[in-house]
Amino acid sequence: MSQHQSIRTAALQRKLMENVEWSNQTFITEFILLGFGNLPELQTPLSLLFLVIYIVTMAGNILTLALVVTDQHLHTPMYFFLGNLSCLETCYASTILPRMLASLLTGNRTISYSGCITQLYFFVFMVTAECFLLLVMSYDRYLAICNPLHYAALMRSWVRIQLVLTFCGPNKIDHFFCDFAPMLKLSCSDTSLIELVDLLLCFAIILPTFLLTLISYVCIITTILRIPSTTGRQKAFSTCSSHLIVVATFYGSLIIIYMIPTAGTAGDLHKVFSVFYTVLTPLVNPLIYSLRNKEVKEALKKAGGKLAAFIRR
Repeated sequence: MSQHQSIRTAALQRKLMENVEWSNQTFITEFILLGFGNLPELQTPLSLLFLVIYIVTMAGNILTLALVVTDQHLHTPMYFFLGNLSCLETCYASTILPRMLASLLTGNRTISYSGCITQLYFFVFMVTAECFLLLVMSYDRYLAICNPLHYAALMRSWVRIQLVLTFCGPNKIDHFFCDFAPMLKLSCSDTSLIELVDLLLCFAIILPTFLLTLISYVCIITTILRIPSTTGRQKAFSTCSSHLIVVATFYGSLIIIYMIPTAGTAGDLHKVFSVFYTVLTPLVNPLIYSLRNKEVKEALKKAGGKLAAFIRR
C-alpha cells in the first residue's frame, strides 16, 4: 500500500470514529438555570425582593406610559421617548423576571430548549433597542440644551416617525436567565466563530451607541458650564442627570460583561452585574427619570383628580 493510500485510510478511520462518537451523543432538550441556587438560605428573601422590584417596575413604567399617552401636555419629543422607554422597560423586565421568580418560588429551574432560545432572542432584541433609544434620548437632550432655538423644528420629525448551536450536555446554565455566554459554555459545537461574531456585534452595537451617547453628554456638560448663573446651570443639569444615571448603570454593566472577556467568565460576578441592567435599570427609569419630572407630577395630579371625581359619582 502506498503512503498516499495509508494517509487516506487513516483519515477515513478518524472520520468514522468521529461519526460514531457524534452518534453516541445524547442531545439535551432542556436546560437547568442554576441562578442563585448556591444560596439556599436566601431563596425566600430574594424571591420577595425581586417580586417587589418587578411589581414596582411594572407599575411605574405602565403609569408613566399611561400619563404620556393620555395627557396632552406631555405630547412632546422628550416624553415621547420616555413613553417608548417605559414600554421597552416593561417588556424588558417581563423577559427576565417572571421566569426568575418562578424558579425562586417553586424551585423548578428547568427551561425547555425552545424557551431558552426564545428568552435569549427577546433579551438581545430588547438590549439592542435600549442602546439605540438611550442614544436618541441623549441626542434629544443635546438639542434641547445646546440648540434650544432649533429644538422644536429639529425634533418634530422624530415624533412622526443563522448560526446553529447544538447542545448535548451538560444542561446546567450558571445564571438566572438564558444569557449568551453561559449558554455557549454548554454547547458541544465549535463556538469560536459564534464567539467572534458575538464580540463583533457587541463592538458594532454597544460601543458606537455608547460613544455617541458619551459625545452628546460631553457637548451638554460643556454647554452647561458656559451658562453664567449657578441657578441656570443647576436647572440645565437637572434635565439630563437622571438619564445620565440610567446610561451609566446600563452601559457600565453591559461593557463589563460583554466587552471584557475575563469578567464574563466569572459566574457570580456575571450574575451580579447582570442584575444591574436586567433588573435595576427598568426599576430606576420610572422612579428617577419620569415620575420626578414636574410635568409628569402635574399630569399625575390631574389623573388622580379625575379618578377621584369619577369614584365620587
